[in-house]
Order: sequence, then structure tokens, then C-alpha cells
Amino acid sequence: MNDDERWWPDTQDIPRLVRAIYECISGPAGAPRDWARFRYLQHPQARSLRTVVDADGGTRAMVFDVDSYIDDVAPFFAANAFHEVEIEQRVERFGQVAHVWSRYEARPAPDSPVLLKRGANSIQLCHEHGRWWVFSTIWDNEREGVVFDLW
Repeated sequence: MNDDERWWPDTQDIPRLVRAIYECISGPAGAPRDWARFRYLQHPQARSLRTVVDADGGTRAMVFDVDSYIDDVAPFFAANAFHEVEIEQRVERFGQVAHVWSRYEARPAPDSPVLLKRGANSIQLCHEHGRWWVFSTIWDNEREGVVFDLW
């Protein structure tokens, strides 16, 4: 079975696609992540944006293409167990465009009582060539003054 046959079902359903993203980046410390699958889910022009809080409290955006994101997080995943688990999802769709708000918790293991962080992913998708593609993912983490609103 080739990659298209294995991963095509991930691109046919929005909730399944989001689960697949979390599966790709989650695992024990040092465990290889499924970057081939991750790349398959992303449009070749996809971008990721991480909100960074500087020491002075100011914020800035770090923007990545798919490969620079992988290069950025690989050392962290090599040294740290990290499992991002979706706790709530809201999908808004209009035609071939969809937006997903995906709230998550990060833990060292899926069933760990230790909470590393909570946050929200804003994921923009487009349906083309018979499948959903991730075009953009932007995220921020909870912190003082930034907490989840009730949906």
C-alpha cells in the first residue's frame, strides 16, 4: 500500500484530518514522528504560525513552512514526551473552505494527569482535487490574561 492509499482517508473528513495532525506530532521522547504523513496532510504552500511570548511580555509570530516547522520542533520531540490531545472542536465551512477551532491539552502521555499546557489551534482548510488540505495553522497557548472563552 502506498502513502496515498494509506493517508487518503485522513483527507476526506475534517475531524479525521485534525486527529491525524495530532497523531503525527504526538509521541514519547525520542520516538520518530510521522513526518511523511504530516507532509501529506499539508498543502505544499502551507504555513504554520506560533505565537511567542517574549521575556518582556510582548508577543510575536514565528512563521514556518512545513519543513522549517519540522526542523524547529524535532529537537524538542527528541528530548521530550509530548502528546497533544484535542478536547474540543468547532468547524465552520463555506463551500470549499473550512475553519477549525481545535482546543487542545498537551501532556507527557495521552492519559497522564500532568498538564504541560493548553491552547487553541486555528486551522484553515481548502478542499481541492477531491481532498482537504491544511493551508494554515495558527496557535496560541493559555497563559495569564489569555484563557479560553466559552464556545
